[in-house]
Amino acid sequence: MTLPPWLDPLPVAEEMRETDRWAIEDRGVPSLDLMERAGAGLADLVTEAAPSGRVVVVCGGGNNGGDGYVAARLLRDAGRDVVVTTVVDPESLRGDALINQQRLSEDTRPFHPDSLADAVVAVDAILGTGFSGAVREPARSAIEALNACRVPVVAADVPSGVDASTGAIEDVAVRATATATFHQAKPGLWIHPGKEHAGTVRRTEIGMPEGAPVAPAIGLLTPRVADVVPRRDAASTKFSSGHVLVAGGSTGLTGAPCLAAEAAMRAGAGYVTCCVPSSLNPIFEVRLLEVMTIPLPDADGAFTTEGVDRVVEEAEKRGGALVVGPGISRDEGAVAFVRELVARAEVPVVLDADGLNAFAGRLDDLGKRRAPTILTPHAGELKRLLDHDVTDRLNAAREAAEQANAIVVLKGDDTIICSPVKQKGSDPPDDLPPVKQKGSGPPDGLVAVSPGGAPALATAGTGDVLSGVIGAMLAKGLDPFTAACAGVRLHLDAGRTAATARRADSVIARDVVDALGR
Repeated sequence: MTLPPWLDPLPVAEEMRETDRWAIEDRGVPSLDLMERAGAGLADLVTEAAPSGRVVVVCGGGNNGGDGYVAARLLRDAGRDVVVTTVVDPESLRGDALINQQRLSEDTRPFHPDSLADAVVAVDAILGTGFSGAVREPARSAIEALNACRVPVVAADVPSGVDASTGAIEDVAVRATATATFHQAKPGLWIHPGKEHAGTVRRTEIGMPEGAPVAPAIGLLTPRVADVVPRRDAASTKFSSGHVLVAGGSTGLTGAPCLAAEAAMRAGAGYVTCCVPSSLNPIFEVRLLEVMTIPLPDADGAFTTEGVDRVVEEAEKRGGALVVGPGISRDEGAVAFVRELVARAEVPVVLDADGLNAFAGRLDDLGKRRAPTILTPHAGELKRLLDHDVTDRLNAAREAAEQANAIVVLKGDDTIICSPVKQKGSDPPDDLPPVKQKGSGPPDGLVAVSPGGAPALATAGTGDVLSGVIGAMLAKGLDPFTAACAGVRLHLDAGRTAATARRADSVIARDVVDALGR
């Protein structure tokens, strides 16, 4: 599997082990050299965190501990006061970790919380990339002591207690100020709750040769994804720029479909049509100057199934993408409308908000669709879709993608975009013609992780904005996974941009829509 060029690889633990093995056994790179460079990068980050004062290094029994021993030696050589402690019996050390422990000029002392007295910075080198599950003693007590010591903590590769492959934390984990990660960052450093434990992530190159025979399926989403978004040129028309249909709205929730529709236009769609409850149409006519509206039959401001034919007709006539759910409510008639519309629509669908709740506990229904589907849940909505708690965000998103045979965009500061192992449209039922899509798209089973860092997006309505942006990307002809990734990144950058004009706490969803153009 090859990642798209706009994703930076995030190898999981098994892939890193294979890369290490290949470099050492097949390419002849001395393992001690790899550890020396890792320890040097760790020592540099410690110096940045605290240029002077006592350093306490807490080492475990594996290579992660070996990295800590190297960093301790280099910091001592630079004149720092370094206390080296261990949570294991030094007699149990083997291999490179043992060699580097023996290179120290002083003995290693057993860890005790009092060891952290007078420290200005601590180093977590207890558990490595291969760790998963619950932390056992004595590592557990050491982690608790590090979290209680009130000085900056610099982690080696991954904060101890964090699953490097998923970001999951089963028990306790070090809350690092910064993490020196080696060769490439790991998914767990960018996915919550691991992300909030990693602090600032600094990637350290340790001399791995290029060409390792591993193919990570997870990547960090970069601004380079914008390069694949089609742009208007002199020959473009409003229809060639993409048509987006938005179906949503109900009494008290007219703002959501408006935000989605306006975001689709700001994101480059040439033509946007908003399908709304007939009794509420005057509100939309006043608000949406550039967007067409189609009034649909309603009951007390909520959709009924009588409106499905009209939306399907419009989708068949103009094509593009269909955004279903913003502000649509959980009214019984609206739920029936969503289910029937999604089942019948033969265009790509973005399902959001109460459109998602219409499929709570029945994701398999979405798997019957032959056109692409993109789901945009937050954690609470994903819990309802799967009908179980979401403790491992990565694997929960993957589970939903498989059940629905859809792209899942699990929203958060660490927004996760998952494609199913077999994407929609690659093998349609025998009795149905294939749905036309532009481009072959990336391989199946990919995961993109947003770097986040836009607290301004933590406000009502920004999810509706995201749905409209993804709808515009689909309407431009991008394959569903790429469209979702481009939409997430554009939305992220708009949130960051909006916060430059005012405090993040003052940003509202309309500011994010306006920032899309910038």
